[in-house]
Amino acid sequence: MDQKEKQMLFHMTYTIAPEHRDAAQSRFSETGGPPPAGVAMIGRWHSAGGRKGFVVAEASEAAAIAAWVQQWSDILTFEITPVVDDEQMMGVIA
Repeated sequence: MDQKEKQMLFHMTYTIAPEHRDAAQSRFSETGGPPPAGVAMIGRWHSAGGRKGFVVAEASEAAAIAAWVQQWSDILTFEITPVVDDEQMMGVIA
């Protein structure tokens, strides 16, 4: 199994409480919210209303995702779901 096959995909939904909006926007403007080592961000989308969005990321272990979320958990709420792509699901149901 090569390194690509060992990677797991995660769908991460975030929500910003109204009282944390300014702090979240300021931190994001300053840092860009990059993932830590061991995490590849596939994409990030923000709602037009600005208080929620989602990220699709890839990592070899959930701890790397946890490290990223920990950087934001003081002002954002997360729901994280491991996901599989079509090819992986076909292997499951075949």
